[in-house]
Amino acid sequence: MLEGIIRESIGKSNAKQLKRDGYLIANIYAKGVENIHAAFKRGDFIKAVRAKEALTLEIKVGDKALKVAIQEYQLHPVNGDIVHADLRVAIPGVVGDYLVPVKTVGTPKGLKNKGVLIMSKRRLKVRGAIENMPQHFTLDVSDLDRDDSLLVRDIEVPEGCKMMDRADVSVCGMIKAG
Repeated sequence: MLEGIIRESIGKSNAKQLKRDGYLIANIYAKGVENIHAAFKRGDFIKAVRAKEALTLEIKVGDKALKVAIQEYQLHPVNGDIVHADLRVAIPGVVGDYLVPVKTVGTPKGLKNKGVLIMSKRRLKVRGAIENMPQHFTLDVSDLDRDDSLLVRDIEVPEGCKMMDRADVSVCGMIKAG
């Protein structure tokens, strides 16, 4: 379980001081839940996110233990460090929009024909209750040849969930190299 602290002050100087001390600023929110301004040790946050096996992550802020899903994060423009995260509390039975990661498996046929696999979308927006949400979408790209692509409409969505991205948007595809 990832442990964080509640920020007393939400001013700019307080945030800068926390960032200098190695903390990551986070907002925790959900429908019907009071917003929580929190901070986590950056290294602990990254380790917890990489180790999580579900879409949600267990955190403890102050005396509250919550299950949250990462809604959005901002990276530093120069060094690529994560500087801010928006975490959505996963309340069972409540329908919400979640960003579900996309993973690819297989070796595309198009690689032999001087093609390059391009990932257009790394996360897809899905509406539904957290208990119906898939951990991730796994796409088999082994049949992709040059100029082929997988669209949002090609992805099977679990029952109780609805894809919020347009059906004609490309998730990944093979393009000609060079």
